[in-house]
Amino acid sequence: MTQDSENETQLALGETKNSETNPVIANVQEKTTESAVAVAGHPLHAMAVHFPIALVISTLGVDILYWWTGDPFWVRVSLWSSGMAFLAGIGAALVGTVEILAVPGIRARAASWAHAIAGMTLVAVAGANWGFRILDPSSILPQGLALSLLGAVMTGIAGWHGGKLIFDHGIGLMVSSKD
Repeated sequence: MTQDSENETQLALGETKNSETNPVIANVQEKTTESAVAVAGHPLHAMAVHFPIALVISTLGVDILYWWTGDPFWVRVSLWSSGMAFLAGIGAALVGTVEILAVPGIRARAASWAHAIAGMTLVAVAGANWGFRILDPSSILPQGLALSLLGAVMTGIAGWHGGKLIFDHGIGLMVSSKD
């Protein structure tokens, strides 16, 4: 197989050309991607995102339970879950912002910016969701439910891009010399 046909095969399979033929990719791959905010080598952003993800999805579930049962108990639960989703999201976003600004290898990748924009949008939706519940607890149907559904969709989008950063680009991974 010739080099041209091998490159065409790689592109047809969704793969990019190797870094030897693309100096831009080679330049990006040279930059460090180790986490700047870590505890014992474990990136804090990757640990912190689990809480807002779980709480955003829980808020959607609680809203559905309220819609189904009409029990005012779920109104109180949704107020707490949406509020904690927002506050935990701010914490994860702050750590992620430090990472994208402090680590050149993260900043240089377009997927990092897509993840950051989706994450910021998610935090804004979570804040609006909590705000509606504080101002008018009866606004769960339909506004709160719609915002919870939008939050769940944004969680999926932000998570997809975050997963790409970890699994495709190796962002935040520390490879031991033992490996």
